Amino acid sequence: MHEILVLYYSHRGSVRALAEQIAAGIHQVPGAVARVRTVPPVSTVCEAIEDDIPADGPPYVEMEDLEACVGLALGSPTRFGNMAAPMKYFLDGLTAAWVNGVLEGKPACVFTSSASLHGGQESTLLSMMLPLFHHGMVVLGLPFSEGALSHTRSGGTPYGASHVAGADGGAVLTEDEIRLAQAQGRRLAQVALKLAEAR
Repeated sequence: MHEILVLYYSHRGSVRALAEQIAAGIHQVPGAVARVRTVPPVSTVCEAIEDDIPADGPPYVEMEDLEACVGLALGSPTRFGNMAAPMKYFLDGLTAAWVNGVLEGKPACVFTSSASLHGGQESTLLSMMLPLFHHGMVVLGLPFSEGALSHTRSGGTPYGASHVAGADGGAVLTEDEIRLAQAQGRRLAQVALKLAEAR
């Protein structure tokens, strides 16, 4: 089985819900399995320390997860049109992985959630793509052959799966958001398997 890393940061649960649907899409592809991981929060208190294991949800990501995966789905909530600080902090610490080409040639995709429909989803997705390009990854979007992209009234963009959480931060995904997240997971897994077989 080839492992696809689904790595995310979620503050109120909606990005986690998307990650679960992307993982479900990955599992629909024979030969692929999702490895779901998260990143720890960051603090303005310099001495603050997180437990080694989160209180709930998947474990924190380790370098071995990046090395073992054949593809990566990266998710973060929107923060003023950009990825959240915990994801940026994690990515900023990947110099060794960059120098050693750990992610080079592997496919990747991105996903996000925002409070409003025009809350910066697309710019957040683009901001997450930039470090992936620097790592030499093959970045995938969602094609318009996914019909839900043309009629969704909630989340979903050609840059990646997304969710509109509303002001209350609701984590319940719409049918279109679920459909697009699973499609993105399937597409990532299909491309990852083809590239892995070609190596």
